[in-house]
Amino acid sequence: MNTEPSFPEKSSLGIDANLAAVFTYVFGFISGIAFLLLEKNSKFVRFHAMQSTILFAAIAVLKVVLGLLPLLGALTNTFIVWPATVVIWLVLMVKAFKGETFKLPIIGDIAEQQVR
Repeated sequence: MNTEPSFPEKSSLGIDANLAAVFTYVFGFISGIAFLLLEKNSKFVRFHAMQSTILFAAIAVLKVVLGLLPLLGALTNTFIVWPATVVIWLVLMVKAFKGETFKLPIIGDIAEQQVR
C-alpha cells in the first residue's frame, strides 16, 4: 500500500498544482489575482496566489511611499527593496515548485485565512 501523497495534484486548470503555484508568482500580484480568479479546487494553488497578491501589492505600495522620499527613498528602493524582492520572489517560486506551502510571516497567515 502506497502511503505517499499523490503529488503533484492537478489544479482545476489541468496543470500540476506545483507548476500553477509557481506561475502565481511569475508576474507578481497580476498573476496572483489571475490564479485567484481561475483556480477553483486547489487550496495549495489558491494559497500561493493569495500570498503572491498580498506580497507584491504590499511591495508596490512600499515602493510608492518610498518614492515620495527624494534621496533616501530612491536609495532604499534600489539597494534594499529591489534585491530583497528578487530574493523573496525566487525563494517563493522554488518552494512552490517543491510543493511546499511556505508561509511568509504575517502575509502567509493572512493568505491562509483567506483561502480556507
